[in-house]
Amino acid sequence: MDTGAIDSLVPRPFLEAIGLMPKGQRVYGLADGSEVRLDITTGDIEFMGEVVGSTIVIGEADAEPLLGVTALESVGIEVDPRNQTLRRLPTTRLKSLFPVPR
Repeated sequence: MDTGAIDSLVPRPFLEAIGLMPKGQRVYGLADGSEVRLDITTGDIEFMGEVVGSTIVIGEADAEPLLGVTALESVGIEVDPRNQTLRRLPTTRLKSLFPVPR
């Protein structure tokens, strides 16, 4: 898990082994301020018993996998930075399904 990462990252060999191939590219900003253009794909990520469809950055073979904050929040998991723990929210946040009266 990396709360500084928006999207999740998986090494290319693992993605290719399950048939996921690049669908596009996106520019990402790195911690040192530099930018890099990386291949991306989409797929299902299962975490803490929940499944979510997510953008996945295709990393180098030796890259450390990252679970990005988007996947966490999509299944209702919140990061507590003070205690460095994950907390399941009682409900997943969703804006109103009904139009707001004017």
